Amino acid sequence: MLNRVVLIGRLTKDPELRYSPNGVAVCNFTLAIDRRFKNAQGEKETDFIPCIAFKQLAEHCANYLAKGKLASVDGRMQVRTYNDKEGQKRWVTEVIAEDVHFLSPKDSGSGSTGKASSFGHEVNIADDDIPF
Repeated sequence: MLNRVVLIGRLTKDPELRYSPNGVAVCNFTLAIDRRFKNAQGEKETDFIPCIAFKQLAEHCANYLAKGKLASVDGRMQVRTYNDKEGQKRWVTEVIAEDVHFLSPKDSGSGSTGKASSFGHEVNIADDDIPF
């Protein structure tokens, strides 16, 4: 059996770093990933994938990622359940990051303006290009 996920997308907001009661660093962030094809109305759709990193990787993500930055996540899919405040059972699907690559240059800002590097060539990115 195989459970492997590889994603490349932009962060929808700054990552959130917290620590578990045992002192383990936990970083939550969401990647926005455009679908390859347009829908019936001719519009591009975007998927928003929640990701979680732990320990030292979580601290690195919190320090080096920010809203709009391009990142690659290699990890596994996890589905879990919990009961909300009303006692309803809720399902959550998320990616547990095992490896994260920071694809935006170190000196770039949030990635929402200016130029960002993507796979060896420059791409102009305007605020209208980012779906969040």
